[in-house]
Amino acid sequence: MIWASGAREMTMGDISRVQADFVNAARRARDAGFDIVYVYGAHGYLLTQFLSSVTNHRLDAYGGSLANRARFHLETVEAVRQAVGADCAIATRMCVDGRDSIPGIHVDEVLTVISWLDPLVDLFDVNVGEWAEDSGTSRYFDEGHQRPWVMRVREATDKPIVGVGRYTSPDVMASIIRSGAVDLIGAARPAIADPFLPRKIAEGRYGDIRECTGSNICILKEETFAQVGCVQNPTAGEEYRRGWHPEEVPPIDQPERAALVVGAGPAGMECALTLARRGLAAVHLVEAEPQIGGHLRWTRQLPTMGDWGRIVDWRVIQLGREPAIEVVTGRRLTADEVADYGADIVVIATGSRWAFDGTQPGTDAIIANSDRALTPERIMAGERPAADQPVVVYDAEGYYVGPGIAELLAQEGYDVHLVTSHSVVSPVSDATLEGDLLRRHLHQIGVHMHTNIVISSLANGEVRGQTSVEQEWFLPAASVVLVTHRQPDDELARQLQEQGLTVHVIGDALLPSMTSEAIFDGHRLAREIDGPHPDYPLAYARERADGGA
Repeated sequence: MIWASGAREMTMGDISRVQADFVNAARRARDAGFDIVYVYGAHGYLLTQFLSSVTNHRLDAYGGSLANRARFHLETVEAVRQAVGADCAIATRMCVDGRDSIPGIHVDEVLTVISWLDPLVDLFDVNVGEWAEDSGTSRYFDEGHQRPWVMRVREATDKPIVGVGRYTSPDVMASIIRSGAVDLIGAARPAIADPFLPRKIAEGRYGDIRECTGSNICILKEETFAQVGCVQNPTAGEEYRRGWHPEEVPPIDQPERAALVVGAGPAGMECALTLARRGLAAVHLVEAEPQIGGHLRWTRQLPTMGDWGRIVDWRVIQLGREPAIEVVTGRRLTADEVADYGADIVVIATGSRWAFDGTQPGTDAIIANSDRALTPERIMAGERPAADQPVVVYDAEGYYVGPGIAELLAQEGYDVHLVTSHSVVSPVSDATLEGDLLRRHLHQIGVHMHTNIVISSLANGEVRGQTSVEQEWFLPAASVVLVTHRQPDDELARQLQEQGLTVHVIGDALLPSMTSEAIFDGHRLAREIDGPHPDYPLAYARERADGGA
């Protein structure tokens, strides 16, 4: 493999070719019937690279002064305008300030460029920073975090302006529009969570808005699996291939039946809600704990994770609006009680628990004396390690729980070592655009991070393991929190199945997975409960609507 040490400076031929590509793409879009074509230059893309005084080192007419650095952008927009004329509007997307992620892009210079583009452009779509900031997660970016820079664009143009920044609150959106600083709110992620967001705002149905969590599960799914999805909206990406409407469900066969859903975590809440919306006469949602929500009850209490509570909050509101649903909390049903309940449909959604038996994913290594460790549930229930010892949080999962527990304990004054078997801390967070932010944040608050280590033993106050190259590793006199993997809490389901009762097991009680998958599982079962084999998903369309492959 040959590695390049740097970028090659574009020749004049390269510049002409790329500009021609923009023009040809615009013509194709126009001919296909689109009303707006974009000349896209945000997120550090090529137009931004030309404009940046840090990345543009050219000595010809396309480098040096601001006018020269902006020349590529202006020429490209002008060529697209000449190609499509007045057949469709032209928009350009621009980074108005690079912040810390795109050097050499500063708002005062960009405002000047916008004024130069103004005669050619019908719509300015503006953002701040690279993609990880523009589509920043709720863990590290507040709603409307781009406002200080975006609100200045009106200084340079009277043309319509689109502003973004993970807007989810109707009141905040309306206040920005009323200010005149922007004319449109760009809300891709909130629209995935609730495609009917504008209609619900217009109708004053604020409590019905399925509010975006800012978790970026949509990006993880699209980038990793090439299939859009959403932790809040289980129908996202399923509109065509499964025929699922985000707001409508088909009426159920035999609506006089009654359902019992045991467990009111993400899967159980979604299943009960969807069954009721399909028209079942009675749906009982029974939860052993005093509050519903499952693991999200404590997930939302981890540092930076508060907005994930919207998953529970929206469903609490919706459950309360369904007259067929009765929510019972603080009651742990036995197998005999479930069997005697009299329900026609029984769904087990009892969730999962973090393992402390020494097993861990990806290796046959068993952690000796693992019963001496704490688990995330015990930490969130109030238990704490010894105050006079370092604390090892061992994360073999690779997402938010290990870092969240580490940050919580660090905030309380513990000397925390976050140890992971992965090559980086929280690799899943890289797929949600927050990996670098998370690791930088943990470093800033004093969490020590150790990667590529598989822990094998907790003994005599020491934590022992091996690195990826089989070197011995240990930390003396430490308490341990194990975040290895989750085991299904499926004992109730097994007992009922042994009695010969037909039950449907969903969510983590069936297979521990991400919250988005548990919600999807509950929704899918409720949609397909009257099918021939409801525990097995129906086949979905794999071809395009036009018949293509």
